[in-house]
Parts: sequence; C-alpha cells; structure tokens
Amino acid sequence: MQQKILILDFGSQYTQLIARRVRELNVYCEIFPYSKIPGLAGVAGVILSGSPHSVNDAGAPAPQLKEIQQKNIPILGVCYGAQWMAREAGGSVQPTATREYGRANLNHIDAQNKLLHGMTLGSQVWMSHGDSILKLPDQFKVIAGTHDVAVAGYQIADTPVYGIQFHPEVYHTTEGATLLRNFVIDICGCTPDWTPASFAEATIKELRHKLGKDKVVLGLSGGVDSSVAAMLLHSAIGTQLHCIFVDNGLLRKNEFATVLEAYRGMGLNVKGVDAADRFMAALRGLSDPEEKRKAIGGIFIEVFDDEAHKIQDVKWLVQGTIYPDVIESVSVNGPSATIKSHHNVGGLPDFMKLKVVEPLNTLFKDEVRRVGAELGLKPEILYRHPFPGPGLGIRILGEVTPERIRVLQEVDHIFIESLRTHKLYDKVWQALVVLLPVQSVGVMGDERTYENVVALRAVESTDGMTADWSQLPYDFLAKVSNDIINKVKGVNRVVYDISSKPPATIEWE
Repeated sequence: MQQKILILDFGSQYTQLIARRVRELNVYCEIFPYSKIPGLAGVAGVILSGSPHSVNDAGAPAPQLKEIQQKNIPILGVCYGAQWMAREAGGSVQPTATREYGRANLNHIDAQNKLLHGMTLGSQVWMSHGDSILKLPDQFKVIAGTHDVAVAGYQIADTPVYGIQFHPEVYHTTEGATLLRNFVIDICGCTPDWTPASFAEATIKELRHKLGKDKVVLGLSGGVDSSVAAMLLHSAIGTQLHCIFVDNGLLRKNEFATVLEAYRGMGLNVKGVDAADRFMAALRGLSDPEEKRKAIGGIFIEVFDDEAHKIQDVKWLVQGTIYPDVIESVSVNGPSATIKSHHNVGGLPDFMKLKVVEPLNTLFKDEVRRVGAELGLKPEILYRHPFPGPGLGIRILGEVTPERIRVLQEVDHIFIESLRTHKLYDKVWQALVVLLPVQSVGVMGDERTYENVVALRAVESTDGMTADWSQLPYDFLAKVSNDIINKVKGVNRVVYDISSKPPATIEWE
C-alpha cells in the first residue's frame, strides 16, 4: 500500500502549499477537513494546518486525534495545530499584545532534535498568529524559540509529536524545506518514490484493471488536463477510448484544425465536431457572465451527449478533474456557493447514464504537466497556457456575436504569436485578451474613430490559485499594441492589465 502524509485542514490559506511542499519531496499526501479524518491505512504521518481561528474561540475547530495517537503515528502541528495540541494537553495559549505576523529568526534551536536537524541558528521563519503558547504542559519540551516567541517549537517527550508556531511551507521560512524533509522522510519514514513515472505506471495499471474491455468516452478541450487524461487512457485501453473534440466557435484562431491534427498525430481515436452555430444561437442576446457560462455548458452537454450516443455500448465518461477541484468540493468551509460551470463537463445530467473515471484527481496542475512529459505529450499541448471551457465567450464582456469573436480572435492571435516570437510565451503562465464593452475615441488619418478597446493580460503563477502580473518589456508591449491597432479593424486602443490575484481574478468574467 502506498505511503502517504495526511494533512488536516483547519481553514488556513496555506494548507494547499503544505501539500505542494510535501509532494516536492516525492511523497504522496492528501488534504482532508479536520472534521472528516479518513481511514489511516497507509498513513505514515499527519500534519495539522494553521487556521484563521483562535483556539480560544467558542466552537474552535477541534480534531479527533485519539486513533492517530493510539497508533503512534507522527504528528506535526503548524501554528493553530501546535497551539491546539498544547492547549488540549493543559498548556496555556493566549492572545499576544500585537499580532505576530511576518519574518522572525530562531535564536534557540535544539540541534539534536530530529525535526530541526540541519537547521541553523538565526534561521528566518514566517510567523502568522494572534495567539501564542505561553506555558507548555509538563511532558512537552521546547525545541525552538525566537526573540518574541519563547515556544516557537516543541516536542512531546518520548513521542513523534511536534508543534511549531511558524509556517515551514512558505517561501519566507528559508529552511522550511529542511524541516519538512526531516519530518516526512526521517521521522515518518516515507520513501521518496512518488514520481511522474511511478504515477503513470500505477494509474495505467489501475485503469486497465478497472475498465476491462469497456468503451470509454472523453471530451477533449485542447488543454493539458484532458490531453494527459487521454494519454493515460490510451496507454491503458487503446482504441476502447473514444475522444470527442467540440468546436464551440469560441476557440482561438485556427485552433480547432491545428489541435485536432495534433491529437490524431498522437494516435488518439478522436472525432472533431463543428457545433459553432448551435453555441452562437444559445448565446444570442446574453450578456450576464454566468448566463453565458450556463448556455455554453448546456449546449456542450447536448452536443457531447449526441455524439456519445453514436458510439454503441459506452460505459464510462472520463473527466479531467484535478486535485484543486477535489479540495474545493470538500474544503473545511464546504463547497463554494458558486462553482464555475466551465470546470470540466460540469453539471452532468442524469440522462447520461455513464460511470465517471477521473485519472488526474490527485494531481496539481504542474504535476499534470510532469506526468504529460513522462508520457511524451507534444510540447505545443503540454505547455499550452490554460484556456477556460467557455473559451472566448467569457473574454468578450457583454454579448457574444460573430463579429466580436472575429475581432478578439485576431487580437488574441497577434498577442500570443508575438509572445512566441519574442521567446516570452514559456515565461508566462497564462496570457489572454479581453474585448471590452466600451468604445473609445481615436484618430486614424484625418478621421475621428469610435472603436473597441482590448485589454491584454499576462500572469505568472504555479497553479493559478495566486498570480502576479507579468512585467513584459515596454518595447514588446509597444510593438504588440501597434500591430493590433494597425492590423485589426475595429480596435483603436490597447491597455495592459496589471492586477494581481488576489484581489483580482485571472479572467475578467
């Protein structure tokens, strides 16, 4: 059975970052709400996350750790997790005079302690808490401290249970990776063998066993998630996999033909379906973002269902769900009130009586890419920027019309190809253009014009959960702007979006 680290989420903004750091050690881990602890088979260690709550709050999150402790499974409490264990055992946790947030330095380290082995005196750590452990229970011993925080780390004597009041998962804790490696590899005894190659091998074997001789259908989007899912299924069951690639009329310029050809070149059993007219009819008169998403999603399901029924005896539907989608649906705060309807197939109707298989639902986005590289996925798809299911439909603010699609496709083509030409495409996580529902005054020749405004957007990110705007060179932006205004009829102004996420989102709708 596969070893894994279990991360219990108390609502911290950093919980997913803990998971990413553990996986960077080539060790598998899973996140669960503190209130829904799963079975412990294969669990080699447990990490308790931080939390926006105080342990002194009425109704503060309280995990049931009795079974974990009885099995002597190593535990690492981070911030709230550390405070909760100390308070539960009889220690004192109280609010500090001022919130301790930001950089601090360890001025005391028990260098002999297994958790801190290899860390250096003065090492920088990141604090983020309003409470502090003022008194430890008798069986607890201090293993680290800072100038302002006497108990920055502790161990329960003669047990593999530790607590730290700083966040080892964040970049600002300079030796955080060392601490996590000490816990995961040395204390929990995990073998660092969870690699893209091992994942692909195990998943293909599992899919072959699970699906047998059944026929399987998958909706390709041109993106990396569905493409990697297709490669895994193709490796497992070959021509039993039937792929459908739908042209909704909202793809990038020439994308339907080029991506379809790329898929066929990969040996996939794929059918291209031109359904642009059906999508245009459904979008007519709509300007509200969510109404547009639902219209696009609804027609996609109709088209996909029509095509799936043309394949006899299909038993399974493949979805490209990835791990952040899974975490979102079972988060400590419950599912989001509105889950965007462009995620995967979304809202699968009851009349599609198919069993669902999700081969990527344990992977983060960058892990999906690494698996795709292992499988030999073509670079033009593997490193393609993320593209939303509704496509240009949510990059045209307001009503979607054939003319507005034409304008946006032309502008988008110039921007994306310019990024490639200037060797900037791979330095950007996602680039896009938004067509705004305003007209701007301009002068072309001797005439005054009233034409469209477009916004260019380029961001740098790891997985899209947070993002910074890309500081593209001014001369590059100047050339792109000039090319767009000169070559695309209907545009006379170009702006560049310099908003980060948060507070802005990457897409505008």
